[in-house]
Amino acid sequence: MDQSDLNYRIHQEIMDSLDEELELEIDDDRLGGALGLEGQKAERQKYFSELLRLQGELVKLQDWVSHKKLKVVVLFEGRDSAGKGGAIKRITQRLNPRVCRVAALPAPNERERTQWYFQRYISHLPAGGEIVLFDRSWYNRAGVEKVMEFCNDEQYEEFFRDVPEFENMLIRSGIILVKYWFSITDDEQHLRFMMRINDPLKQWKLSPMDLESRRNWEKYTKAKEYMLEKTSTQSSPWWIVAANDKKRARINCISHLLEQIPYETVDHPMVDLPARVHNPDYIRGPIPPEMYVPDVFS
Repeated sequence: MDQSDLNYRIHQEIMDSLDEELELEIDDDRLGGALGLEGQKAERQKYFSELLRLQGELVKLQDWVSHKKLKVVVLFEGRDSAGKGGAIKRITQRLNPRVCRVAALPAPNERERTQWYFQRYISHLPAGGEIVLFDRSWYNRAGVEKVMEFCNDEQYEEFFRDVPEFENMLIRSGIILVKYWFSITDDEQHLRFMMRINDPLKQWKLSPMDLESRRNWEKYTKAKEYMLEKTSTQSSPWWIVAANDKKRARINCISHLLEQIPYETVDHPMVDLPARVHNPDYIRGPIPPEMYVPDVFS
């Protein structure tokens, strides 16, 4: 491969990385176009520049967590369509999934419903050198389970008696615990739900439970306020992310997360790519054409 071919391949790889970012932003682009908000190129460029800078810092944080064998848990809570998943994607996008992973638990099965409430979450907690992002967490009991009456009043109040002690146990064990609530307005949630209803690529995000959450907006508001009052403690506070603006919410959340965990740059040894071993007796065998995936891109 000559230098011009090498430069071309490098350019293609860079463009592929940028395309991945653009794919994640297509929802915002379509929303802006639908509202007639064109001409925001400079603002968008600023967002991408800051996001890439913060993702570079997240890589440094990941290296530090791995180097120091830290244990980090980050909870993401909020109403349906508040943007938790989008923020989590931007955090994990350039990180090693062996270091930073997402826990998004489904509804408990019959066996899990008979367990100690926190039991099914414990197996997802990090070991040394790991970061776990909970896309919804044990706070389901304080929100959806209360509003949808999946738990009784006794279980509900027991949760609030137990959760401060449970979280203090995690913290005493060496876990760094950070809790985020993504906050959006009534009108913003309505808009996002309508976008999902009318977008075939996003309809999968809508479930009967989501529609019920829309109907029960006020009940969820009361449940959220009670939860924050009871469980935002000095050792384990809640942090509110204003999330009506998705881009601003992502940048603010990532920036704040980086401030919660003091980290330093970890020095890595220089990588020296070894020379490829050439065996003059080796002859590559032919591969039957029918084994190749059809080339449909043109």
